[in-house]
Amino acid sequence: MSSRPRVLVTGGAGYIGSHAAVALHEAGFLPVLLDNLSNANRTAVEGVRQLCGDPELPFHEVDVQNASGLRDFFEHHQKLGHAIVGILHFAAFKAVGESVAQPARYAANNVGGLGTLLDVADAFNVRNVVFSSSCTVYGEPESVPVDESTPFQDAESPYGWTKQACERVLTDHAATHSDHRVALLRYFNPIGAHPSASIGEWPLGVPNNLVPFLTQTVAGMRESLTVFGGDYPTPDGTCIRDYLHVMDLAEAHVAALRWCMDNPSKGPVVRAFNLGTGQGASVLEVIQGFERATGLAVPHHIGPRREGDVVAIWAKTDRAKTELNWVASRDLETCLADAWRWQERLKKG
Repeated sequence: MSSRPRVLVTGGAGYIGSHAAVALHEAGFLPVLLDNLSNANRTAVEGVRQLCGDPELPFHEVDVQNASGLRDFFEHHQKLGHAIVGILHFAAFKAVGESVAQPARYAANNVGGLGTLLDVADAFNVRNVVFSSSCTVYGEPESVPVDESTPFQDAESPYGWTKQACERVLTDHAATHSDHRVALLRYFNPIGAHPSASIGEWPLGVPNNLVPFLTQTVAGMRESLTVFGGDYPTPDGTCIRDYLHVMDLAEAHVAALRWCMDNPSKGPVVRAFNLGTGQGASVLEVIQGFERATGLAVPHHIGPRREGDVVAIWAKTDRAKTELNWVASRDLETCLADAWRWQERLKKG
């Protein structure tokens, strides 16, 4: 039985959760994966196990809205004599467009699931939480780049609202517990895949995010990539985002967990951190970057704007650099080359 400190990774079979699990293992922790597999693939669990060199790495198929299932999970590890030392909470619905069509479903899962998890974790004395937040909490910012003190605007989508609400729930919950440590990681747009192509983004159905739709289009699975809006007030008319490599993001979660565990402060501590590269790239610049990185053309066309999209946002990341000792190190073309390598692996089956 491993003596590594155990960390619960909710949404551990998902895109970011699976990469964070690998980063945790590399840092000396034992990631314990939990996922209901509603928007994930069990193959990702095997990919994590392969990369960690541990075919028995724990996985539990449980929904975070299921309080009894969560209690069984914590009791199981408690009986083994291995307490959970922290939680990386990724389990959530995440598609902006879908959230506009299904706001109640997003509220129940994202906010309700977090509340259930916190209630159950309290009973097992779990005090360190790293939360998967988002730059969508800022809404349409008045200026860019945004730092952690940038005031929240009205969320542009129900998805963004759920992230704002979850941050408030975590802040209020921690205020009632003197030893809670919570890191709110407001990340921007993760892309790419593990360089081994053992794990990556595996959307079920039609992708909602730019890069997997792009790679599927180049792979011949889609006829053309729709660029949502070409008339925005940006240099080339398309939306601007801060794209960062998923492994940079995964490593930031490990740094945030260590920050929680090592924090000497008395009383509850809740701290927000922006995670990005500090540079914005437009949709057309992403397409051009992919073509440079791979030598392949991207069939695309300009379509109407998509409801819920902000015009432009990128991060100011000084706090993460200073307090977490973290910076994004991989450039855009590396991200896109890794994304394509993953897509090629999926094509081969």
